[in-house]
Amino acid sequence: MKFSLLLFALAQVLKLKSKTHKAFKKYISKAKVRVLIKTADGKHARMIVFDKGKVSSVAGDQKEFDVALVWSDANTGFSVMTDKKSDASFNAAAEGKLKVLGMSVYAQWFEDGVKLVM
Repeated sequence: MKFSLLLFALAQVLKLKSKTHKAFKKYISKAKVRVLIKTADGKHARMIVFDKGKVSSVAGDQKEFDVALVWSDANTGFSVMTDKKSDASFNAAAEGKLKVLGMSVYAQWFEDGVKLVM
């Protein structure tokens, strides 16, 4: 439950920042990217859509995405995504707790964008 709430809150923050944060607004202005964040079992999932400066999101496991960040389980996803260490995601991937499906360049783009506003 808390992982799903985290994903919802993240989407809301990104929507708000797309209107109020100048650097983030510029960062996403030319991108058309669909980022799916989910657990491996698909029980917890949210897609965040960036469409040339606009941000929207939809709950649930989606089949069409540009990049998917797939966490081994909800507790791992929550703990790593809320970890303040800059290498937390890297370490999770190295341990097999995070898999990136699709275009990995978009995963880095997304992480860099989130860092701008957090």
